[in-house]
Amino acid sequence: MGQRLKILNLYAGIGGNRKLWGDEHEITAVEFDTRVAAVYADLFPNDTVVVADAHQYLLEHFEEFDFIWSSPPCPSHSRLRKGLSMATGSKAIYPDMKLYEEILLLQGYFKGKWVVENVVPYYEYLIQPTLLLGRHPYWMNFTVEPKDFTSDGIIKNGVTQTLEAKYDYDLSNYNLPDKRKALRNAVNPEMGLHILRHAV
Repeated sequence: MGQRLKILNLYAGIGGNRKLWGDEHEITAVEFDTRVAAVYADLFPNDTVVVADAHQYLLEHFEEFDFIWSSPPCPSHSRLRKGLSMATGSKAIYPDMKLYEEILLLQGYFKGKWVVENVVPYYEYLIQPTLLLGRHPYWMNFTVEPKDFTSDGIIKNGVTQTLEAKYDYDLSNYNLPDKRKALRNAVNPEMGLHILRHAV
């Protein structure tokens, strides 16, 4: 896949975006949830796994890497969460602005290649994404060839077994409180590979 990179994988989850990257790169994954981090460490034993606040880790360590992937929390931006809130009368919440803080930090300070992934928001974008792949907007500082991932949204709504089969995961032996959520939060591995190939 080209040169060996020092990669920072933020909000790593169970490693959907990283699944097809292989082991030729030096990868540091940051995940706050210890149970999820343990699954990631088991699945990718050659990676360095850090249990920490990814947002703070980025600020303190971004200069140490060649390529950064960030997938900050998306529920507060999503149309689904807002729709459910309006329908059920549950409390409104502030959109988590870490998304835009990280985009601006990487745009302004980082000399390597970077990508930030999230969901299509219920509001107009505050910073226009570089590319839309499947159901995900991406902000990045390099060019990625468009590719059809339209079936990704259908798969994301599936049951745990469907998601496991699609992404080739078996979480049956892991003690996770919500396996379906962990799988739904995982970026399509083919999408993750497609993007990395354009970064190297």
